[in-house]
Amino acid sequence: MLRRQLGRKLEALRKAAGLTMEQAAEQLDRARATLYRIENGAENVRFRAADVKEMLSLYDAGDEDSELVLAMAAATRENKNWWHDYIGSGLPRWFQLYIGLEAAASNIRKYQPELVPGLLQTRAYAEQVFQMPGGSIDAKDRDEQQRAIQLRVERQGLLTRFAAPELSVIMNEAVLRRPVGNASIMVEQLRQILKAMKLPNVTVRVLEFSAGLHAGAMTGAFSIMNFPLDGAGKEVEPPVTYLEAATGAIYLDKPHEISAYNSIWADMTDRALNEAQSRSLIQQIAEEYTHA
Repeated sequence: MLRRQLGRKLEALRKAAGLTMEQAAEQLDRARATLYRIENGAENVRFRAADVKEMLSLYDAGDEDSELVLAMAAATRENKNWWHDYIGSGLPRWFQLYIGLEAAASNIRKYQPELVPGLLQTRAYAEQVFQMPGGSIDAKDRDEQQRAIQLRVERQGLLTRFAAPELSVIMNEAVLRRPVGNASIMVEQLRQILKAMKLPNVTVRVLEFSAGLHAGAMTGAFSIMNFPLDGAGKEVEPPVTYLEAATGAIYLDKPHEISAYNSIWADMTDRALNEAQSRSLIQQIAEEYTHA
């Protein structure tokens, strides 16, 4: 997965530089077949730092892209799940990879115990979230906050684009009842969720308090992403489970890891309200905020 993501990133940088594969191969003094294997993340390719830096220089890559690509290349050489804490300035590099995966996914499943998922947040709700300390964006840096909020809003276009992914969300009842900001912010936010639920590719279900102990209680928030099938009926990428913390994230793609999170998701699915019941509860809580 990581090799293919890295290959696609290098391909995008090459194309942004206005170079064909033949032109880039000639200037890098490599065979076209070699560059093809690099951009396809072939298993036998070693992403040596010197080679990657040469490509980044040819493609005139910016500092942020270079930092991300070099970190990914280093991780392929370590041959392990990679843990990103390359915060630097602006948005963290590990989250940039997530955005790429999210955009490529055909199916996204999200569990949220505390907050409305970013793909469903209103701007006002997101502003409240990014004012809190302990996240990857400095709560005192107003410019960075606004960049992050704008990115969150723009990401939501994913749900209405051509060939949009299927989004399935399970959220705890606490997400709906815990005020974020004032009552008007919550009313707007809950109505935004109801609006999103009208999309044919979006499903939102609620885990009531009365559901009791469930498998998600042991995990915290996570996302499971599945990817489109190729002409042979195989996924272009293996499924990925994404877990995020305050200063980094982990990407799980081993079969036993995906199986474990699929089992957790199945347990919560069995316990959650169905769509109609969830919609009714969200409407009820929105009314409660309206009269608060």
